Amino acid sequence: MEKVYRTHCARMDHGGCGLLVTVKDGQVTKVEGDPDCPISFGFVCPKGLAAIERLHHPHRLTRPLLRVGSRGEGRWRVIGWDEALEILSRKIREVSQREGPNSIVFAQGAPKGLEFWLMMRLANVIGSPNVAGIGNMCHMPREISSVLTFGFWPEVDYDHPPRCIVLWGSNLDQTNEESTISSRLRRALDRGSSLIIVDPRPTRMTSKARIWLRPRPGTDVALAMGMMRVMVEEGLVDMEFVRKWTVGFQELAERLKDYPLERVEEITWVPAHLIREAARLYSKERPSAIQMGNALEHTTSAHQACRAVACLMALSGNLEEPGGNVRPSPPAFMRLREFVLMDRLPERRKMMLSGSWNFHPLLATVPAQLATKAFLEGDPHPIKMAYLQGTNPLLSYPDSNRVRKALEGLEFLAVAEIFMTPTAALADLVLPVATHMEFDDIGNYGLPKSFVLGRPKIVDPPGEAWSDIRILNQLGRRLGFKDAFWEDEAQILDAVLSPSGLTYEEFKERLILWGERTYRSYIQQGFRTPSGKVELRCDQLRERGLDPLPGFEETTEAASSPSKDYPFILTSAKNPVFFHSAWRQIPSLRKISPEPLCEIAPETAALLGIGDGEWIWIRTEKGSIRQKAKIVQGLDPRVVCAAYGWWYPERGYETLFGWKDANINVLTCDSPPFDPLVGSVNLRGIPCALERAQGDG
Repeated sequence: MEKVYRTHCARMDHGGCGLLVTVKDGQVTKVEGDPDCPISFGFVCPKGLAAIERLHHPHRLTRPLLRVGSRGEGRWRVIGWDEALEILSRKIREVSQREGPNSIVFAQGAPKGLEFWLMMRLANVIGSPNVAGIGNMCHMPREISSVLTFGFWPEVDYDHPPRCIVLWGSNLDQTNEESTISSRLRRALDRGSSLIIVDPRPTRMTSKARIWLRPRPGTDVALAMGMMRVMVEEGLVDMEFVRKWTVGFQELAERLKDYPLERVEEITWVPAHLIREAARLYSKERPSAIQMGNALEHTTSAHQACRAVACLMALSGNLEEPGGNVRPSPPAFMRLREFVLMDRLPERRKMMLSGSWNFHPLLATVPAQLATKAFLEGDPHPIKMAYLQGTNPLLSYPDSNRVRKALEGLEFLAVAEIFMTPTAALADLVLPVATHMEFDDIGNYGLPKSFVLGRPKIVDPPGEAWSDIRILNQLGRRLGFKDAFWEDEAQILDAVLSPSGLTYEEFKERLILWGERTYRSYIQQGFRTPSGKVELRCDQLRERGLDPLPGFEETTEAASSPSKDYPFILTSAKNPVFFHSAWRQIPSLRKISPEPLCEIAPETAALLGIGDGEWIWIRTEKGSIRQKAKIVQGLDPRVVCAAYGWWYPERGYETLFGWKDANINVLTCDSPPFDPLVGSVNLRGIPCALERAQGDG
C-alpha cells in the first residue's frame, strides 16, 4: 500500500522546507517539495531530495559499538542498548564521583531539533556546566550583538516584501539561514525587490544584484562604517526615528568621521563609488532589510561586525517596519529555561570552562577552542570524558591537529552518530542514531523564530538506531533522574507544546505553529534594552571594558594584509549540497560535488601556472592541505576561497577517512586572541600561499 505524508525537511541542513514523502511497504520511495508549504512553496534542494538515500544507506550505523582496538583502528564489538546505556551511565557516575561532574563535557554542532536542549537538560541535572558547541562562530554573535543594540534577533520580513534586500555574508539562495528558506527571497525578487550582495565571492545571486560589494574577508566592520558615513553625510538617516528612538547618535556620527570612503576603500578593497551607491540604495528604497549571514561571525571582530550592521539597520529606520528587519513573534510553547532545567545549576556560568573569559551570558555553550584547550591542557580544570552528538569536531573545530590530540587523550569518548565519521572512529562507544522521518520531532524550538515546525515520524529506523531524544531521555532515567525525565518521548513533545493547548498528535495535523506578527511594538513597549531605545552607543559594552561604539581595528589576523610568504587572503564557503562536514557518503550529492574545490581568480591561476581542476596546496602558518583549483571569474585575485568540511568516507580507517587531506581547519588557529564578547576565532581573512601540487591527487 502506498501513502503520501507531509513533513518538513531536517538534518540535511537546518531544515524547514515542506516535503511530500511517499511510503510503500514501510519504505520511503519518493521525496518531493510540498507546494502548499507556506515557507518553502514547493522548493526543495538537492540535500532534501537525497534524504531517501540517507534513510536507506547501507553504511548507516544500526547497533551500538564498543571499541576493542586502538583509537581509530576500527575494531568494535557489537553490543545491545542495555549494555551500552549501562557502560555510559556507569562511566558518568564514576567520573563524576572521582573528578566531579564538571570534568564531563557534552557537545553538539548546529541544533537540529529538541535533542540539543535535552542534552543541556541532562548536563544541568548531572551537574556539568560544560555543553560545548559552535555557537560562538554560528548565530550567537549576530543574536547577541542585535540584542545589545535593539533587543531582538532581526528577521527579514520577506512577505511584504522589502523594496531593497541586502544579503550580507549570506548565500541564502543556496544555504538556508536557520529555516529562512531561499524561496522566500526569490519570491521577493520576483515581486521587484532590489538586491545588494556583500560577499567576496561570486554566487548564483550576484548576477541578479543591482550592486555587488566584494570586501576583503574580515573587513565587514569598516564597510558598514563607510555606508553609515554616507548616510549621515548625505542626509539619508531616518532622523525622526533616530531622535525619538536611539541613544548615541552624535557619538556614532563623530566616530564615522574616522571613516572617509578613501580609507574604507583602502581597508576593504571595495571602490568608494560602490559603497556610496549601496548606501543610497539601501537608504532610499524603503522598506529595506538586511539578511545577516554566518560569514560575519568568523573573525575575532565578529561582534563588532554584527554590531555595525545592526546600527546600519537602525539608522535606516527599518526596524520593526513591514518589509524591514522585524522582531520574531514565537508561538506559545514551554520556556526554554524551564525545559533545560536551568535552575538545577544556578552557578553554571561561573563553572563553565569559559567562565573566566567574561563572554556575554547569552552565549550558553563553551566555545569549541576552549573545550579543546581543556581536553589537552586541563585548563581551567581537567576533562576526562565527553559525549558528542550531531557534531564532527575533527572537521568542524579550529586547529584540527590539536583537536585530534585532544580527543585521543580523553579517558572516555562516546559519540552518537548516523554514520561513522573521523570523530566517531576515535570513540570508545558509538551509538547509532535515527534520523529525520524516523522519529517525532519539533523544529525551530529554542531559536528566535516566528514559528515551530512539525517533523512527524514516517518510517521506522534501521536495526536498533534510536533518536538522540530517546537516548538522552533513557540515559537520564538510567542515571537515576526519573524526576527530571519522561517515561517516553511522546510526553516530551506534549510538554513542549502544552502552553499552545495542542498535543503533538494535534500539532502533526497542522505541521506549523505561528506566533502573532507585530510591527512597531516599541511605540507601546520601547525596545528591550536598558534605555528602552536602540543603543547605537552601548553602555553594556562599556561596562565590560569594550568599545561602546562600532569600529574597525587592523590588529587581528582577520584583518592582516598579504605578505611575501603568504601573498593571498584565505576565506571559505559551505558547499550547498552538503551540511558542514556531513553527507559526503550520499551518492547523488557526491556526483554533484565529488571533490573539494578551491576557488581562485583567473589572474591568480595564470600567475602560478595552475590549470582549472588541478590539485593545489593551500598553506598557512598552521599547515598545508590539498584541494582542486576551480577558476572563478569575478573573484578578487588576492582572495582564495577554499572548500569547508571535506573528508573521504570511502577511504576507510587506514587514513581515518582522509580527515586531514583537504580539511580547511588544519589551516586555522584556536589560540587567542578571541572576540572578547563572543569568543569567535579567525576562520576567514587568513594570509595564505598557493602552490601547484604534483600528480593527480
